[in-house]
Amino acid sequence: MRFLKVVGLVCVLVSITMAAENKLGIRDVNRVTFESAVHIGSAVLPAGDYVVRHTMEGENHVMVFRNVQTKQEFKTKCTLVQLSKKVEKDQSVYEVNANNERVLQELEFRGDTAKHVFQQ
Repeated sequence: MRFLKVVGLVCVLVSITMAAENKLGIRDVNRVTFESAVHIGSAVLPAGDYVVRHTMEGENHVMVFRNVQTKQEFKTKCTLVQLSKKVEKDQSVYEVNANNERVLQELEFRGDTAKHVFQQ
């Protein structure tokens, strides 16, 4: 009986933690792969696989891109834009600049109800 109480308490705590983490409509950690170098804010990220963390610095939303292979980190501000429904699949929106380089404009992650928009 005591074991069931402990399991129940753990389930409640996990539920509360998950609800708190998702209050913005996003997961705190995601993954993304860039097939070629991409500009995000003032940084240029090399092609590769990245773990992406959404963090807060005061009132600012900040995305931290950590290259899985090199462990190098890149930070950039983002704006969250609420969506009317959950994102069905991961999506990256790019613009091509005058130098024919890809510039990341938006990131959407499956299951989130907000997208990340980047300013240049």
